[in-house]
Amino acid sequence: MGYYNSLEEAREYFKRDRFATGNGMVVDEFDDSHSVCSMDLEENHKNANGGIMGGVIYTLADFAFAVLANNIHNPTVAQQVSMNFLSAPKGKRLIATASCRKNGRTSTIINVDVKDDTGRDVAMFTGTGFKL
Repeated sequence: MGYYNSLEEAREYFKRDRFATGNGMVVDEFDDSHSVCSMDLEENHKNANGGIMGGVIYTLADFAFAVLANNIHNPTVAQQVSMNFLSAPKGKRLIATASCRKNGRTSTIINVDVKDDTGRDVAMFTGTGFKL
């Protein structure tokens, strides 16, 4: 059984993550082994070259990581993360799907795949969460 009892409870908790939610990121679904977060892409998410800023993609992946990690054990903080950018998004929406790779006594390993709404692979993120 996870920390959050419902999707509404998780959304209410993560409203306090003001940077992510202030940039339009939402919790779409979660359970004990995965989470899905998404966002609509807007003009304010673009970099100087007209593409989506890498920090936007990273933040969405980190948000999906946080939702799953903190549902497994609350509180959990990121101890180490890595991210590979695969392609520039072409769609109008980003979707980050986090899955638990290992749930240990003091840490958890979570993989996050970020795609756009056309199905294009945008990034892959791996994070180690430290359980406080």
